[in-house]
Amino acid sequence: MTFKPEPTEVGEQTLIDGVCPVTMREKLTARTTHPMVAGPSLGPNLNAPQKSCDIGLFDEVARSQIDLCDLIAKLETSK
Repeated sequence: MTFKPEPTEVGEQTLIDGVCPVTMREKLTARTTHPMVAGPSLGPNLNAPQKSCDIGLFDEVARSQIDLCDLIAKLETSK
């Protein structure tokens, strides 16, 4: 029996007869079929609170928020 070698990130591995090396396409397909998870790549943190979107147009908690229509009217009258 002859075994075919396959180079991997961790070193060279041998393949059993009838086994094909895993292609990059197969690796990417396997990664895209898993559901998305929150948190860093160290592992899912499903209990992590979602960050609030309180910037720009979505800033509902700011006290100095100006209505967009009022801002446009103010800019047109100041010309």
